[in-house]
Amino acid sequence: MRGRPGMSLFFGFAFCLAPLLGAQVGAQAATCRDPRGFDAWLQDIKKEAAAQGIPQSAVDASLDGVEYDPNVISHDHGQRVFHQSFEQFSGRMVNAYRLRRGAALLQKYADTFDQIEKQYGVPGPVIVAIWGLETDFGAVIGNFPTLRALATLAFDCRRSDMFTMQLFYAIRLVARGDLSPGAMHGAWAGELGQTQFMPDAYYKYGVDFNGDGRIDLLHDVPDVLASTAKYLQSYGWKAGAGWQPGEPNFAVIQQWNKADVYSRTVALLAQKLADGQ
Repeated sequence: MRGRPGMSLFFGFAFCLAPLLGAQVGAQAATCRDPRGFDAWLQDIKKEAAAQGIPQSAVDASLDGVEYDPNVISHDHGQRVFHQSFEQFSGRMVNAYRLRRGAALLQKYADTFDQIEKQYGVPGPVIVAIWGLETDFGAVIGNFPTLRALATLAFDCRRSDMFTMQLFYAIRLVARGDLSPGAMHGAWAGELGQTQFMPDAYYKYGVDFNGDGRIDLLHDVPDVLASTAKYLQSYGWKAGAGWQPGEPNFAVIQQWNKADVYSRTVALLAQKLADGQ
């Protein structure tokens, strides 16, 4: 889960995965499966999805015509471990634009944030900090076709099980009526929406907070904000407790993004917004 000048798009996901991938990427610069086998593999995936109880209509709507995307593999292989100090990263990301825009959004959606905090215990500044760092408050959510990206990564042999699971959850979102296949665009690694949920998190923690009958984390701001709060609540957010390093809720922010530099930057931006800076 997871920009303005100087930020690599969808930094959060890349920051989490890069330490896990560094050695593998160096050893496997080439695709580990022949792309010519993708179509046959996809037919097997369709059968497996249906066997898991996903409606055939959703499976066909989601996967018919999906093609292998070498650009996704290029992005995946191109990840590097980030070597920035907290001072360097936070100094760039906690900037005048995010503080000004974040304050304006806290005011614009004040009633919504009040309702969310009553229900989930998570205050508005924390949600806005994540929103701002992930996608600049929804301005840059990505334009990779999600189903194609996930299918490509699931076909690739390095983390096939993880991305196959995410692909099935993406199809479940279609079956549930949250998003159409054509509307599912996001980051190259499958993150969706204004705070960058992977499909399993979208499915489990997504909230229809505006009551329109579907969960839309790409366009519906109340859904985005409440879903982010529900995610944090699910990992043990304590209402009324602090979120700086050493305080009870910092560990929950780390569940959003385990990279210490990123988590501390979320906490710092949230605190500045809470303090009206």
